[in-house]
This record gives sequence, structure tokens and C-alpha cells, in this order.
Amino acid sequence: MASPYFIIFEKTFSMRLPELSDIQAAHSRIRPFVHNTPVMKSQQLNELFNCELFFKCENFQKVGAFKFRGATNAVLSMSAEERLLGVVTHSSGNHAAALALAAAMNGIKANIVMPENAPVVKKNAVAGYGAEITFCKPTLQAREEATLMIMEKTGATLIHPYDNFNVICGQGTAALELLQEKGDLEIVIAPIGGGGLMSGTSTCVKGINKNIQVIGAEPEKANDAFISFTTGILTPSINPATCADGLLTSLSELTYSVIRKNVDKILTVKEDSIIECMLLVWERMKIIIEPSSATVLAVVKENPGLFKSKKIGLIISGGNVDFRKLPF
Repeated sequence: MASPYFIIFEKTFSMRLPELSDIQAAHSRIRPFVHNTPVMKSQQLNELFNCELFFKCENFQKVGAFKFRGATNAVLSMSAEERLLGVVTHSSGNHAAALALAAAMNGIKANIVMPENAPVVKKNAVAGYGAEITFCKPTLQAREEATLMIMEKTGATLIHPYDNFNVICGQGTAALELLQEKGDLEIVIAPIGGGGLMSGTSTCVKGINKNIQVIGAEPEKANDAFISFTTGILTPSINPATCADGLLTSLSELTYSVIRKNVDKILTVKEDSIIECMLLVWERMKIIIEPSSATVLAVVKENPGLFKSKKIGLIISGGNVDFRKLPF
């Protein structure tokens, strides 16, 4: 039986898949609010991996992650009546901060359900953006029940972190900017967790140029998207255990459908490679990226023959690292 959280969502869920025009419209909508993040290069890394790498650095986005794009597009797509009632989600990560800030910037009340054991730094960030936090037990059931209660009480609109059409379209704007700046790429690689970023990325890339390969990066120890993609059966994540904590969630029906349509392949990477590539970017490029972001470079590291002499765009999803819990 579906949980209350997803029963509510299914009632409003549309299986229309995003198109390039939707992402272009989202970009026009959110442009005044988001950063057009830099595309960076490293000659040292190019020589090390024997290819040309172009890093779209969403670690420099507001709230330190691509999530702000999708949250902003979802908020700006709401009707006037919906805005009066506010927004709600449950999250202990980047989406919580992204939605809180996007709502605050547009004068909309944000209700965020967070587990009581969420990191203090994340609790403080969400509170700092003015959201009303409801703490709950650290279980999915508790989070969903608290979200349901708020929706019934306030009429707030649920903004799911990835299983949401407008969120996906917002996330795709990072790839749009990347290809506007570097249109001759042969491959684009993005991480896969719940699939929102990859859904937007793949829709954008294939809409612009079907000849560009789109590859998903996923940890071996959280490989539900790889299994779903290769078997053709949507398979949830079971006990994922990876340092890439942003990639622990499972695909939804919507993101799975988009990925099956637009992604060429999903490659999994080892934990050692994720950590090594995270350190490489820190040391050689002097920028902070989180483990989830490092999966895209780890894919290049583990598959040298596939990427030799290619021009490759890498979506760096974020740079929010808890320095008290580094994986090295």
C-alpha cells in the first residue's frame, strides 16, 4: 500500500514528460533569481584523464547546490491562490534549504519537515531562510505523516525534491547553460540519485543535440538506477551505503520514464574512486565539491577507454560538505 505522502502526490501527478521547450521556459522564469554558474577547466585533470573536461559548477549556486534551480521554478510556477497557502516538503538535505530560500525570496511561507537527527548546520540553514520547521522521528513514515498533517491543516502545496515536473525542468537549466557556453561537447555526465537532475539534464541535452551522449554516474553501493535502467524494471534502493549521501534516494516513476527515454547509459563507480576524485578536484582545481559531485569524474577515471580524447561536460551537483564528517 502506498504511503500517504505518495497517495497525495499521485492525485496531482502528471506523466507528461518534460521537453526542451519546458526547460527553456524554466530558464527564462528563474534567470533573475539563480546564479549562472561558471564552467571551469583544469589542464592538469585533462592531462591526467586524457580528455577535455568542462565542469558546470553548481557548487557555486545559491544554497551550494543545483537544487535551488528546481525549487525556484516550482515556486514561480504556482498560482496566486497556491502562493497564499504556502509550500511544504520533507527533507534533511539541499532541497530543504533550496525550497526555504526560494519561498522566502517570493514572499511565500515554507513548511519543512525535518528528522530530529538532521545535522545542526542544515537545521540552522533552513531556519535562517525563514522556514517553519516541523521536527519528526527519523523514519520515512514519520516524515510523510507530518507532511500530510501540514497539507491537511494549511492547504500548502507539496514540492517534491525530484518527483515534480517543474522541479525537473528547473534542474535542466544547468545543462542548458553548459551547452550555451560549450556547444561542441560529445558527452555530458551527471549524478543520479532520485533522478531529478538527470531527468532535466538528459531532456535538455537530447533536445539540443541527440548526438551528445548522456551518461549517469551512480555509486556501486547505491546502484538502484543502474539496476532499473538495465533490467527495465523500476527497482527501489535497498540499504544504500555510500559516502555520496546525496545519491541515496530511489527513482520515481516520472524520473525513471525520462531517464529510460533520454539517457544512453548509467555507469557505477567504487567508493575509493569517489573519494579520490573528490580530493583531486579539491587539490587541483581549489574548489569544494561534495562526494555526490565526484561520481561524475569517477566515471571518467574508471572508464578511460570510453572517454579518451573526448570533450566531456560534467555537472558538479553541489559543494555542501560536513567538514566534521569527511570521507577521508
